[in-house]
Amino acid sequence: MPTHNVREFGATGDGDTLDTKAIQAAIDAAHEAGGGTAYLPPGRYLSGGIELRTNVTLHLEAGATLLGSTDLSDYQAHVGPPAHEDANQRHLIFARGAENIAISGLGTVDGQGQAFWEPADRPERPELWADVATHDWKPIGDNDRPSPMVELVECRNVRVEGVTLLNSPGWTLRPIACDTVMIRGIVIRNPIHGINTDGIDPTACHNVLIANCDIETGDDAICLKSENPYGPLRVTRNITVTNCVLSCCCNGFKLGTATRGGFENITFSNSVIYNRDVPLNQRVIAGFAIEMVDGGWIDGVSIANIRMQNVRTPIFIRLGNRGWGQPTPTPGRLRGIKISGVHATGAILTSSITGIPGQPVEDVTLSDIRIETDEGGERSWTDAPVPEEVAAYPEARMFGRLPAYGMYIRHARDVRLSDVDIRSTVPDRRPLLVTDDVEQLTLRSLAGTGPGPDIPLLDLRDTRDGSLQGSTAPHGTDVYLRVSGGRSAGITMVGNDLTRASTVLEVTSGAPTDAVRCGGNLH
Repeated sequence: MPTHNVREFGATGDGDTLDTKAIQAAIDAAHEAGGGTAYLPPGRYLSGGIELRTNVTLHLEAGATLLGSTDLSDYQAHVGPPAHEDANQRHLIFARGAENIAISGLGTVDGQGQAFWEPADRPERPELWADVATHDWKPIGDNDRPSPMVELVECRNVRVEGVTLLNSPGWTLRPIACDTVMIRGIVIRNPIHGINTDGIDPTACHNVLIANCDIETGDDAICLKSENPYGPLRVTRNITVTNCVLSCCCNGFKLGTATRGGFENITFSNSVIYNRDVPLNQRVIAGFAIEMVDGGWIDGVSIANIRMQNVRTPIFIRLGNRGWGQPTPTPGRLRGIKISGVHATGAILTSSITGIPGQPVEDVTLSDIRIETDEGGERSWTDAPVPEEVAAYPEARMFGRLPAYGMYIRHARDVRLSDVDIRSTVPDRRPLLVTDDVEQLTLRSLAGTGPGPDIPLLDLRDTRDGSLQGSTAPHGTDVYLRVSGGRSAGITMVGNDLTRASTVLEVTSGAPTDAVRCGGNLH
């Protein structure tokens, strides 16, 4: 296929002269020839919005930079999304309805995002554990900025490979309503304070592979969504993310928040989510954030072999009822989540699995999980009411401090924890696990840190049909299991080593005296 050098079409590559027309001419020439490459040799090519065409590869040689203009009038508006939102109508690289397209090479796309932000001048900020560094900045004017920087719509056979994407003014790379997308070996570098600078946002796509990517950004690193301002809503289906290194001050791997439709067959594996030694408001909020709040569904998510370092909350699974885009908000469904092989250190907030009254999260399995937390919770947090926040924006810090140091589970059904070890590196006066309105709970080989006097290791509230097997009470366990609430029933405790527990079981606060049956335990 022929190669079309943008310099042959008049591009200067001096970083000051606007080269948009020359770059677009090279792309159009390759398309009109039946396919080919628009080639950027080393240089700095200042450009407004350009549009990829069918059978065209935009290739950036090592040493070549596609430099986004800081003048918004250099970007054509593409009808579909709203004009003044985080994701809007203007983009540095755009394609719609194209096939067999690629962005490749070892060059750089630099959106010069700082030109579109200004300090927010916040009068005060919350405690750093609940804060986000990007809130120190805001978009200039009416939120007019090119976002996503790279927007690929309703395309087929898409490849983005090797390039570095820098300084996006908003979202960085969004394939939306696309089929067969490969994103491999790219680097994303956005400042930690970059506003809405999501890394990669596969949205309503089918058959997506994201592999070997290195992302540092200010918002979510990889975020799957379900919406489509360009046309009919499609299921976000068959998405594989593997061998990636992710860092940000929002969420590492996320489904949401736009969740109008379905997510099916999602896998995330063999990756690292980390922060260096930075202030708490610059840390990843949640390693995994699996969220359903707009009436759609999640069915079939598999996460395996993940290392986390200095992530605030390792695991956050949330079913809510925000109802965005619905005339009458209706809760969706969240089920079929399997998470295994996770090792997290430096956590500062409790992991959680929460639904809403009458609509539980279902079918969640956590296995081979190791978490170390540095939170150091207080005794008063164990009895403080946890707000439902049914319609709130979902975020791992949304409930404030939680009553457990390890895992909080509420409004859930068929939850299995196996070979889960959560330890506090500092004194923490809360239970390892608190459940509330949970049905069909299985706990096997559960380990943790003893919380000390008068605090149960496991605190089950209104929990039905539970099974506790094969666990050992740690040193410092005063009460191993406390069961409360009038709906608690059908809990069995079999084959556990409880010799280090001062008290094996307390049944209290209205729970039936026969709510728990014990057998074959050492104590």
